[in-house]
Amino acid sequence: MTIPAAKVCGAEKGENTMTRDELEKRNVGENLDAIMCLDPRGYGVCRILYAGSRAYTGEPTAMHAAEALCKAIHPGDPVYILVGFVLLPHKVPEMDGSVSAILLARSLVLAFGAKPIIVCPEDSVQAVKNCAAIVGLHIYEDIADVLELPMSMGVQRFTKDVSRAGDEADALLAQGMPAAVISIEAPGANDVGVYHNAVGLDVSALEAKSVVLWEKLRALGVPSVAIGDLGNEIGMGKIADHIRSFVPFTAHGECSCGCKGGILAASTADSIITATCSDWGCYGLMAALAYLLRNIDILHTEEMEAEVMRTAARSGMIDMTGSLLPGIDGFDTKLNVSILSLMRQCTDYALRYSHNSDRWFGPVLAKHFFE
Repeated sequence: MTIPAAKVCGAEKGENTMTRDELEKRNVGENLDAIMCLDPRGYGVCRILYAGSRAYTGEPTAMHAAEALCKAIHPGDPVYILVGFVLLPHKVPEMDGSVSAILLARSLVLAFGAKPIIVCPEDSVQAVKNCAAIVGLHIYEDIADVLELPMSMGVQRFTKDVSRAGDEADALLAQGMPAAVISIEAPGANDVGVYHNAVGLDVSALEAKSVVLWEKLRALGVPSVAIGDLGNEIGMGKIADHIRSFVPFTAHGECSCGCKGGILAASTADSIITATCSDWGCYGLMAALAYLLRNIDILHTEEMEAEVMRTAARSGMIDMTGSLLPGIDGFDTKLNVSILSLMRQCTDYALRYSHNSDRWFGPVLAKHFFE
């Protein structure tokens, strides 16, 4: 993965415009983005997507999104988390997105004292409820209870019927405006209104129409973060030209269903994170929050990661492969825990030991490579 915006030999040198802390934050962010975009499969879509999302943000993407959330969220604020991709042929939800959404709910409570509310299809509700206890949170379907009670999160089922989606979105908004909305691997319709799976089949009938809620919140100016790993997820239309140019099945006419719209989601976002799988992108976001707020406990442990994956699988969620064994996009528990562990160790080191290297920051800045 290329790190952009570095000076080449012979560039003009002047006074430092980057501070020591800015340099550290930049490189912690680079670490997290690099880890979440590791490519065990080897076909490179994660790196294609990252080139587009990085060009849009102009800086490490997980850190960019985390800073936006730090500005937007305050104690007691509701935050909506949209999630839940239902897969063929079994017609059940996948673990990618849902696992990290539950863990993100915990992070938002610890980081901000927020009130996270997961919005998902009916198919996902029981698994979300089963996983809530693993992350130490009480879970309620009544938003009033979530707002009133400590250490709590909410879950809201959202319709698959597009004709009802507007009314359901309005009913949610009538209960209070969220401080932010975050989408993780949530299905997004293309520009002709069709939802697709990864290979271009029409899955519109299977998917919650939560993008309608997303668009209403965007129109109201609610800060938004979208996390995806292919282009058919909510928010990925922000880098539409890049994705259509380089990612298979996304351009007009490339899908398999006959709609001729391609699989690219039309919706956009304020901040976007792309990764090898969406859960890894969300772990990068949580690690960035832990760094910015100087509290490693905001990022969950390896043991909690494994237990949430096991519980989601036992609750009927599937891996991308269709397996009921714990897995995210074909990656087993061991690999997912390893990705999380590397993020956690890199972030914790920066929080605990970075000043051991203070003598290096000034001389490095004086060379102007990172400006």
